[in-house]
Amino acid sequence: MKTKQVPVMITLIAGFITCILGFTMQMETGQFVRTLVIVLLSFYILGCIAKLVLDKNFKEEPEEEATEEAGEESDAQEGESSEEAAEDFAEDFTQK
Repeated sequence: MKTKQVPVMITLIAGFITCILGFTMQMETGQFVRTLVIVLLSFYILGCIAKLVLDKNFKEEPEEEATEEAGEESDAQEGESSEEAAEDFAEDFTQK
């Protein structure tokens, strides 16, 4: 599972919500900047923790299963290519 963007997405969403609330509540600039920085840092840390939890619980397929599936796919492709080669040979033979 690709979880590289989880902390960034959580941080951006929290920052966006903070901006909307700051503008609607007409916060002063200094207070708004301090609040925004605290929110961004805290939600980035929470996003990193969420990423670790997701990585721990949803591990990638073991390599053994992935190689077995790749072997099955290559066998199927080889069968198709040999059939195509036989058909091509038959066409060439009948044309001569």
